[in-house]
Amino acid sequence: MGKSRIVYMGTPEFAVTVLTELIRHGENIVGVITAPDKAAGRGRKISQSAVKKYADLQGIKTLQPTNLKEASFLDELAALNADLQIVVAFRMLPKIVWDMPQLGTFNLHASLLPQYRGAAPINWAIINGEIETGVTTFFLNHEIDKGAIIMQEKVAIEPNMNAGALHDLLANIGSKLVTKTCDAIASNTANIIPQDHINHLDLAEAPKIFKQDCRIDWNENTETIFNFIRGLSPYPGSWTIFETESKKRLSCKIFDCTSLNMEHNKRPGTVVTDNNQTLKVACKNGYVVLKELQLEGKKRMKVSDFLRGSRISNEWKSI
Repeated sequence: MGKSRIVYMGTPEFAVTVLTELIRHGENIVGVITAPDKAAGRGRKISQSAVKKYADLQGIKTLQPTNLKEASFLDELAALNADLQIVVAFRMLPKIVWDMPQLGTFNLHASLLPQYRGAAPINWAIINGEIETGVTTFFLNHEIDKGAIIMQEKVAIEPNMNAGALHDLLANIGSKLVTKTCDAIASNTANIIPQDHINHLDLAEAPKIFKQDCRIDWNENTETIFNFIRGLSPYPGSWTIFETESKKRLSCKIFDCTSLNMEHNKRPGTVVTDNNQTLKVACKNGYVVLKELQLEGKKRMKVSDFLRGSRISNEWKSI
């Protein structure tokens, strides 16, 4: 018996890592479903998804539907005659799509389900100070991220790891878990576990993160702010507003920092600097020492480079 006919669905770089491993593993990818091309940037140039670019290089047929229930798309999908569908960082599928192949449709999720269901599991795991996360493959059903679990693998979150580093680690580990899952499904050896059979008390959620969610609250303690900044770095990026002594307001993203626990009498948000190497912001139980930032309209830079070109008085504050 030959390899299962697989249709793969995904959009960003995370999904490219998994698709690359599937091809390296010798899987029979008969089609790719990804987001439609869109105009982006100042010049409104047409931009393709990372998966579309990769699929084109591999000569794989690609479908880019705007409506997953449209009859013409469903006809094209059915014509691919897939035995199995794999979804990685795509969008919610209607039942008529995920129920189409005889072996089902499974998804790779970047958490240890049922923990961190939702759109941003990598960010929230770090923001919440977790020391462990992982990847899960599970069959899709009518509820988001609640289908039966096929396989899982745990991953340690290092103390200074940011969301970007964890993303890359989980993409690599997840890609191998996907190929193991394909083998288990093909050989009918998968140990399927319904999520409601798993004992759990408090479930953390991972909802989509919007810009307004990324503003730093300097009234929090150092550990909370440190985790918040690294959990949003490099994307979507935590931010604050610096207010200068002349009351000018400067929006600024923070990408890297360390924490310093110590007593002080500064108001939270007070900026303290030597105007050479050190820029720190007071919070509840110490300081958050900024290492890398980006003022709105400027390039991302080390704090030492920022201080070299900017004079900051201790009358500055972060709000």
